[in-house]
Parts: sequence; structure tokens; C-alpha cells
Amino acid sequence: MGIKTYNDVYLAVRKRLRDSGIEGYDLESRLLAAKASGKSVEEFLRDGRFYLNGDAFEKEINALADRRISGEPIAYITGEWEFYGLPVTVTGDVLIPRIDTEVLVNTAIEMLILREPDRRVLDLCTGSGCVGMALAANVPSCRVVLADSSREALSVCRGNLLKNNLTRRTSCVEADALQAPPMFLGSFDMIVCNPPYIPSSEIIGLDSSVRDWEPLTALDGGPDGLDFYRAVAGKLQVLLRQNGSILFECGVGQAAEVSQIMESNGFENIKTYRDTIGVERVVAGQMMQNQDRR
Repeated sequence: MGIKTYNDVYLAVRKRLRDSGIEGYDLESRLLAAKASGKSVEEFLRDGRFYLNGDAFEKEINALADRRISGEPIAYITGEWEFYGLPVTVTGDVLIPRIDTEVLVNTAIEMLILREPDRRVLDLCTGSGCVGMALAANVPSCRVVLADSSREALSVCRGNLLKNNLTRRTSCVEADALQAPPMFLGSFDMIVCNPPYIPSSEIIGLDSSVRDWEPLTALDGGPDGLDFYRAVAGKLQVLLRQNGSILFECGVGQAAEVSQIMESNGFENIKTYRDTIGVERVVAGQMMQNQDRR
């Protein structure tokens, strides 16, 4: 073939992805084309009829396509994903944000807007920061502390807060959800937590795009998948102000056990919230008694 346009190369890569069995080949080929060209998707589509000047673009997009065909998730290849309308940088140090987690954000927002302004929220096991960012962006009156035990994840989180102009109403701290909380955290009106919840024995059975690429420490919830729920409900409830709430995301079939854990630790008004396919995805409970928290 003679001189090629951007579209010629893009369509060839699109066919490669399709022939490799990648379900989202249409969208993903556009994302790879944008990444390889250094343009937005819209800019690439606008300029697609232009002729190439050299072979740099073709080499780059095919290298990216090789990574995708080998199984690497598209979000790690492009380095960015979208969550709740916000651009989120992702690396191999954090989980890729998923639409399931929007149930956690929706529930938290509904609860926060019914309360007095200036609520203080802790986003525990924050990872990329997607949950805490979504709350800070959509409930401007709240202040959000984003916590994780991984310094690498916190670095990604800080970058995302800066990218989305949310640094004035947020802060990042290093804290381990399995341990007693550090004194400097203070007290909160709400804790939101999307913890690791895959039982250890089930990690090997996960799809390879998850098992081989996403951080194990953000997936493994212990022998029964419930280690973090026990620790947070038991050890971190001391961070809650009177009538404060904890909201957990949980895995399929875990809501009843998570509810029982919360009840055994003194939480009341325990409710579950379903995702778009009917899975009980979020469990929320309230700590009514004032235990003289700092």
C-alpha cells in the first residue's frame, strides 16, 4: 500500500482487535489511536483523513495493540479511565474504576445532601481516589480525606485530585484499614470503603485481565473475603461522630454477612442498596451512640 492516512492504520488495528476476539474492539481501537497520536478521540476522528508523515504513528499504535491482544487492560495501556464523569489516571498500582462502584457514590451523595453542610468524609482503601473525588466534586460542602496503605496508590490519587482541581477540599493520608486508625485522622460523619473483598482461594479463578494485571493487594480480602469489613467495622468505628455512617461496597452474595458484621459491632439502621442488575452492592449502617470520639 502507498501513502496511508491515519484512518487506514486505525481501521487495520480495529480489525486486529476484532479478529482477536476483543469485545469492545470498536471503542478500544479509537482509544489506542488517540493514545498513539497524542490527540483526544475527537481530535483523532477529525484528523483521520490526513496522510501520515512517516511511520511513527503506525508503529506506536501497533505496539499498543500488541499489548491489548496479550491481555493487558485498555485502561492501563491508555493510562486513564472515566468514573462518575471524571477523568481518572490509572496505573498498575490501582484498580481500574468500575461502574459497580457508582452505587457506593450514589448512596453516599444521597445521604450527604440530606445532612448539614461541612460534613467530613473518609474514603478508605481509596486506590485511585475515584470514590472520594466523585464525592468532593458532587457535594462541594463536604471535606474528603482519602486514605490507603499503598504509597504508590496515594501518589496516583494525589495526581488525580490535582487533575480534577479538587485539592482545596481534599487531603491524602497513609492509613491501613486493617489496623487501628492513627490519632491524627480526627473524626468523620461518614466513612466510605470499597475494600478488597475477593476470597483468597478465588483469586486464581478471576479473569486473567484482572488476576494478571490488577494489584493483588487491592483484590484479596482474606480467606472468606471479609477481613476488611471486620476490621473497619470493629476498629475504625471510633472515627465516627454521633449518628455517623459507614458505607461498604461488597461482592456478589456478601451483603448479608457484611450486614451481620456491622450489626455485631453496634451499627443500626443497616440497609442494602442494589446495582443496576439487582445485586446487593452496598451496605450502609449508622452508629447512633456517642462514644466520646475525638
